[in-house]
Amino acid sequence: MTRHCWFPDNTVLCNFAAVDRLSLLEKVLDGRGRWTQAVAAEAQQSTRYWPRLRQVTEDGWLGDPIEIDDPAETALVDRMRRVVFGGSPSRPLQHLGEAETLVIIEHRRELADSVWITDDGEAGHYARRKGICVKNTVDLMREAVVGGLIATGDGYRLLIAMESAGRNLRGVPRSPEDLLP
Repeated sequence: MTRHCWFPDNTVLCNFAAVDRLSLLEKVLDGRGRWTQAVAAEAQQSTRYWPRLRQVTEDGWLGDPIEIDDPAETALVDRMRRVVFGGSPSRPLQHLGEAETLVIIEHRRELADSVWITDDGEAGHYARRKGICVKNTVDLMREAVVGGLIATGDGYRLLIAMESAGRNLRGVPRSPEDLLP
């Protein structure tokens, strides 16, 4: 059985770092987590706000960042970054992580059945239209609850704590029971 890769974006990594629960994210990903060079660089930049993000690189559970060095892929990433995500030509890193992730999922056969984890509603909507499986932080918390990695009430409290830390989540349930299927 093939284990599909799961690609969290920097926003999702920051959500779990904000509540000091990157270890829970690691458990949910269960060895399937991957990231691109741009997402790894974004996470490194975010360590100034969420120092615990350093443990993602130190512990290595997302593996080595996937490089995009093929000129055709590089051009496609830049076009997607600008056209799809509205990235500015004067800000070449703007939306680079999203563009890299979507290009490799969509264009590399070995990653075609991967899951993209993002709380960016517009980007998620675009990816779903392209047939890419998309999950968000709340979906991951549901997976953690259903998988017995965290109690329902504790998972719900973590989502509320993420919001209290200024994180913007999509679809936070009204009660702990709403995390259950």
